[in-house]
Amino acid sequence: MAKKILITGATGLVGTELKRRLLNKAYVVNTLSRKKDNDANNFVWDVYKGTIEADCLNGVDAIIHLAGEPVADKKWTDERKKQIIDSRVKSTELLFETIKSKPGLQLKSFISASAVGFYGDCGDEILTEESPKGYGFLADCCKLWEDAVDEGKKLSLRIVKLRTGIVLSNDGGALPQLDKPVKLFVGAGLGTGKQWTPWIHIDDMVEMYIEAIENLKMEGCYNACAPFPVTNAALTKAIANQLHRPFWPIKVPKKALELLLGERVDAVLMSNNTSAQKILDAGFKFKFTHLEDALKELYSYAWKWGKVRLC
Repeated sequence: MAKKILITGATGLVGTELKRRLLNKAYVVNTLSRKKDNDANNFVWDVYKGTIEADCLNGVDAIIHLAGEPVADKKWTDERKKQIIDSRVKSTELLFETIKSKPGLQLKSFISASAVGFYGDCGDEILTEESPKGYGFLADCCKLWEDAVDEGKKLSLRIVKLRTGIVLSNDGGALPQLDKPVKLFVGAGLGTGKQWTPWIHIDDMVEMYIEAIENLKMEGCYNACAPFPVTNAALTKAIANQLHRPFWPIKVPKKALELLLGERVDAVLMSNNTSAQKILDAGFKFKFTHLEDALKELYSYAWKWGKVRLC
């Protein structure tokens, strides 16, 4: 009998591809979203009102929890910061409250997104899952998020948290933002350009969630990043090489970025030199370990299907 998975945040970058891949592997997929549609397996919830269609849990073996307000799309006002945290913490709490209210569920696993922002800005320090929480809004947000997820242990659930870096995809996320200045012939490092930028190809990100479903030995936190992180300057230069555009040796000053982004500049200039050793030790095999190979695959696909616009 096919396993049934519940995905929150299924319309996001990772959720959309994960749902498609799970259906192709003959899983049954329920989704939770804010709006009803014609899909009988789509259920409605409102995190802020604390309402949920509890039948979404019927027959579910594992939950993949991806829901959360985007971190970098709007200015970090106090209200926006609260939304970013509440969308993650309150959604987790609502799921666990609903699980408690429905005895006899076959649910065994709760697999949640998290982020490398947990570590804060750590320069060149190599970061493992044992490294302490860092400082700043993103670190505080990730800690509150993960603490909420860990409450699932009290419900005898296997908990997995994937601390994600930059997910590289043609369909959204960071790559279209990173390659925009390159396409405009102004590709350059941000700040010092030396900050470490952990990345992962969308295919590996999705497969890592599937591995977390199927590998019952996986538990706790994992850095969801390719084995070889690169600096911001190296990332921009690699994108420029793929697009046959110049990479300028000048740097975009932090002050200029602060004027543009405000406090969100922390998310851009944070340095996370993450180790992927734990996920490798769990038996996960990356399809893309080197940035150049990941970008080549993405851009060759984009060129083929006319998704690249050089302006």
